[in-house]
Amino acid sequence: MATQLERPVLVSIDMHRGHLDPAVATLPLSAERSRALIARAAPIYSALRNAGVPIVQVVTRYRRSHESESNPFWGGKRSAVRARSHEHNLFGSPGTEIVPELSAPSDIVVDSKKRYSAYLHTDLEFVLRDLGARTVLLAGVNTNSCILCSAFETVNRDFELVVIKDCVDSMDGEDAHRMALTLIETCLGRVMEWDELRDALPIPAEPSSAR
Repeated sequence: MATQLERPVLVSIDMHRGHLDPAVATLPLSAERSRALIARAAPIYSALRNAGVPIVQVVTRYRRSHESESNPFWGGKRSAVRARSHEHNLFGSPGTEIVPELSAPSDIVVDSKKRYSAYLHTDLEFVLRDLGARTVLLAGVNTNSCILCSAFETVNRDFELVVIKDCVDSMDGEDAHRMALTLIETCLGRVMEWDELRDALPIPAEPSSAR
């Protein structure tokens, strides 16, 4: 039996259509990886809600393209994967919408994220403190950028960190995804698959499709 996690909150980062819906995505995971990620994550999110674990959805959103392009790296980066970064998640665009399979009315939405960190210039920490969180469960994309950066900042704020391995992926590919998980597990916190994590949470029944 795994050690019970104290006061967990799921922080779901950028599980929006701008990454995961090939019809509108501007910084997309491949269609195959997007479908697989959503299929893995949806029953896990539902199980966490049913167990009373709060879910905070953090979404990147820009008023205009300059808000992202003013970053020297992003403004000059024009790889094939990031060719449409100047169009990414502009205010009012469908890309800012959370993927429906992963969303519920009970979720708390923090939609002011502008950089890799889910904490920078957002009220995420306020929300976590208000919820009484001790353990942050991280999910989302991209593993090697927003998840990795937010993992460091979670630990810097003295929360216990668990990254749900079933619920993260990267548009930068498998090598970058695995590298980030290795770094997190080495110096920040735990990387846990759902089968292990559910034993550390008050989950009454396992979602069969999460295997």
